[in-house]
Amino acid sequence: MPYIKDDDGRLNNFAKEPKVYEAVPPNKNQQRNYIIMGIAAAMLVAGLVFVAASV
Repeated sequence: MPYIKDDDGRLNNFAKEPKVYEAVPPNKNQQRNYIIMGIAAAMLVAGLVFVAASV
């Protein structure tokens, strides 16, 4: 852990900061996969609601 000594001689213990990186937008293939997964999730939820209503 990194310790920092301030002007008064006190030690401060700081958490390790994660590496920062720039976000990259999804490409066409990833966008298509997100749409397919969204449709599958919506169908699953609709099916569960139908089963719960029919019971």
